[in-house]
Amino acid sequence: MNRARIIIIATLLAVVGALLPISATLYLSWLRATDIEAERLQGVAQRGLERARISLGDADKALKAAQQLNNTPCSAEHIRQMRIIAINTRSIEDLGYFENGFLKCTSAGEIHTKITQTPADFTTTSGLEVSLNVIPAINGGIGMVGLSYGAYKVLIDPMRFVDIILDPSMQLAITTSNGKMLGSLHLPDPSQVQALLREKHSHRASSILRNDDLIAVVIEPDDSLAAQMKRETMVLLPLGVLMAAFIVGLVIWVSRKRLSPLGELKLAVEKHEFIVHYQPIIALKSGVCIGAEALVRWQRPDGKMTRPDLFIPLAEESGLILPITDQVIAAVIRDLGEVLRTNRRLHIAINISAQDIKTGRVLDVVKHALVDTNILADQIWLEATERGFMDIDAARSTISRAREMGHAVAIDDFGTGYSSLSYLQGLPLDALKIDKSFIDTIGIDAATSNVTPYIIEMAKALKLQIVAEGVETQEQADYLLARDVDFGQGWLFSKALPTREFIAFYRDNSSRHQEVQ
Repeated sequence: MNRARIIIIATLLAVVGALLPISATLYLSWLRATDIEAERLQGVAQRGLERARISLGDADKALKAAQQLNNTPCSAEHIRQMRIIAINTRSIEDLGYFENGFLKCTSAGEIHTKITQTPADFTTTSGLEVSLNVIPAINGGIGMVGLSYGAYKVLIDPMRFVDIILDPSMQLAITTSNGKMLGSLHLPDPSQVQALLREKHSHRASSILRNDDLIAVVIEPDDSLAAQMKRETMVLLPLGVLMAAFIVGLVIWVSRKRLSPLGELKLAVEKHEFIVHYQPIIALKSGVCIGAEALVRWQRPDGKMTRPDLFIPLAEESGLILPITDQVIAAVIRDLGEVLRTNRRLHIAINISAQDIKTGRVLDVVKHALVDTNILADQIWLEATERGFMDIDAARSTISRAREMGHAVAIDDFGTGYSSLSYLQGLPLDALKIDKSFIDTIGIDAATSNVTPYIIEMAKALKLQIVAEGVETQEQADYLLARDVDFGQGWLFSKALPTREFIAFYRDNSSRHQEVQ
């Protein structure tokens, strides 16, 4: 991922990281405010229903008590008994007796005018017939609710159904299950109540509670919810701001880590973004491909390659070269296992770090990787640069152990580091690789032109196989061949190839030289 994309993504994440907790805080405040208000409204509705049920219950008891009276209807004793029932029942205003559809007497006395019984608007599950807006002649035209059972009827002030303490901003309506209004408090709009009942659910500023016979509808202004949300926001918003600051800081920190070369390299190791290309090694006398050097490549998710000289020094400095080496070893076994098993003379050279030469750690990694692969140890060569031999005793121990395991060991990029003849004499090496910088001087008049033959003669004196790196012209190849250099690698023969292309190159090379033989 390039820097521009990281910066863009980091900016987007920072914006999201800031907005998300604050938005979540506001949303949570809204949820809490809604829940608190819903619970509050539900509580009011519950109290309203309970009060209405008490009033219905009182009416039911009064009417059933009247049914038990066995006095002569509307006699003085009958009226006295009705008066006692009315006085002892708090919710009812009056108790009346009807005969043939006309009111004959009430708990206040006999009736001498012709009053027709009001038809029922609703019947409860217990059998009470409810008549709404009954207007008694003696109370100044105030509407009452009448409840009838048998020949008796009680009158109840509608306020009895909503007789609870209520916040002035709230409105309460108690209706029958078919939507008829029994009583209300603080003058709710009947059309709004009916609209809520038709929708079968409450709005955020209302609550509806139902039982078998009654429905309680509680309504409050929208600004009550807004005020509650404001209170909740004042409590929760500081937490959201802190979370936003933390997330933005985290995004900045991670982005800086990702933008740093080391951060990108660590991520590449974690994601196994490294692949291996194979540069063929050619026997100069015969032209036969006898092996290849495994060269690590960093392939970014977008397919772009990062040059080794840009990340190998950082990997060595940070210690990440160790897991990268492990991934290279695993890739070699995975990529070329079949070819190595089929062609026992083929070898692959793997570069190992100075740290691995010093500790010998890599030998156990290679040993474990070769288990059950049927690949021979002598098919895996190990190469190390001269820096790996600065601790001569540790290097000697690692090289000796490697050779005991069957691996050949070569010193890579010879002549660019610290090695001398005394160093080489003290190490049990198998091969020496001449650095490209010396090969480039062949055929030109350069200050280092005389170094190349010196290196060749020194390697021969130590009986080391010689591999020339960076061979790019036929003139260079002829020069090396004339001086009995064993092997060469470079663009004259082939560039470093992906796995499939190397296998194809090797098979084609083997086929051509078999035909020649």
